[in-house]
Amino acid sequence: MGWGVLLNVAFVVVEIAAGLWAGSLALVADAGHNAGDVIGLLLAWGASHLARRPPTRRYTWGFRRSTIYAALANAVLLLTACGGLLWEACRRFQEPAPVVGWIVAAVAAVGVVINAVTAALLARGARGDANVRGAYLHMAADAAVSAGVVVAGALIALTGLPWIDPVVSIVVTLAVMMGTWDLFRESIDLALDAVPRGIDPEAVSALLANLPGVTEVHDLHVWNASTSETSLTVHLVVPDAGRHDAVLGRASADLRSRFGIAHTTIQIESEESGRECVQRPTETL
Repeated sequence: MGWGVLLNVAFVVVEIAAGLWAGSLALVADAGHNAGDVIGLLLAWGASHLARRPPTRRYTWGFRRSTIYAALANAVLLLTACGGLLWEACRRFQEPAPVVGWIVAAVAAVGVVINAVTAALLARGARGDANVRGAYLHMAADAAVSAGVVVAGALIALTGLPWIDPVVSIVVTLAVMMGTWDLFRESIDLALDAVPRGIDPEAVSALLANLPGVTEVHDLHVWNASTSETSLTVHLVVPDAGRHDAVLGRASADLRSRFGIAHTTIQIESEESGRECVQRPTETL
């Protein structure tokens, strides 16, 4: 990820200078978009670093949830940047300006290569981690934006029509927003401790209820402790005390193998204590 940050920082500087020289909104906007993605990469890198730190006496869970907040910040940042691009593109329709098309196309082509290389570096980790996936989507979106700017520059150079610049900016920006919306929704779910996508809580409950010796399942909670780790807590009523250890071991193994839930906290209760726990009213503080 470090090389991706360095490549993008250098390119942002070059792209801003070239955009101002060529008078291209698409190129300057793409530079601003790339600058936002550099911040996104730094957020993802910082969160991944924090997630690897061991727990402390005060932060007993460690800092794994920082990856969730980084993913949410990445999504918000990208959507905000897209809003700014749309606003500026609409303004350019009212105040058209001459654009040096061949400079726009050449610089944007370099951007396609840099962003594609950075996205490729992140692609492997993006599959199982929403935080890394956010950074990956930033880079993939930038590659698409830069490709659109290449097309805009070439058309402007061939036709001399200045309105092509903002039109391409709007089209590409809308495409980026559509691709980012799913990441934003997933990040909100993560921040609100929703049941992770791909896990059916009813299926989890049924699996536990069908374990030999289990007569009741209650207080089941499944959530993401980080963007790549799922946690679960549950109370299982097992009247036969001789089955407690076997049920605990079987439940942990089945949850890991079937749902990929590695961190589980399972409370085994006798029938009497289970009823007391369920029937006890909730106290209001």
